[in-house]
Amino acid sequence: MTQLQTETGIVRVPAGTWKVDRDHSSVAFEVKHLMIATVRGHFSEFDGALEAAEDDPSNSRAWGTVYVASIDTGNPDRDAHLRSPDFFDSERYPEMRFETTRIRHTEGGHYTVWCDLTLKDQTREVEVDACVEGVAEDPWGNERVGISIRGAIDRTEFGLTWQQALASGGLLVGEEVRVLIDVSAVRA
Repeated sequence: MTQLQTETGIVRVPAGTWKVDRDHSSVAFEVKHLMIATVRGHFSEFDGALEAAEDDPSNSRAWGTVYVASIDTGNPDRDAHLRSPDFFDSERYPEMRFETTRIRHTEGGHYTVWCDLTLKDQTREVEVDACVEGVAEDPWGNERVGISIRGAIDRTEFGLTWQQALASGGLLVGEEVRVLIDVSAVRA
């Protein structure tokens, strides 16, 4: 895999428009259960794109949509509860959306990215770390870029407030949700 690096040491996405390839990307999360174990899940339906600026990576922008009914934690009963009004209320709020508001290069291929995240009609600015993993041509002649995104949100700030207190103290479901997104995008 080849990374593009400028004379300033910045590893960046080549200029142009890139479309997320859902078959080679993932939108996943982790949350604590009983405050001692980690439950992992993902969303199987999502779309996104990136417009990489020609001049300065901070002038780039990205946006995307996640269809919350596509949640999968490996447990059908839990997934149904997560789709219910107790959590995502996927019938009333079928989409989670994000759009970048600022991008700052930190070093090499690493960036701090701020974006507006909208979930259940609540929009909050969140901060994530993004890393340009590299650029390559696939066997079919498509130029691809790989980007990993890591961050955390407080689910209660987005109206996902269902909770159950434990008799021993603590909570059934953690309030912090770790976000793990791995993108393979194709030049549009």
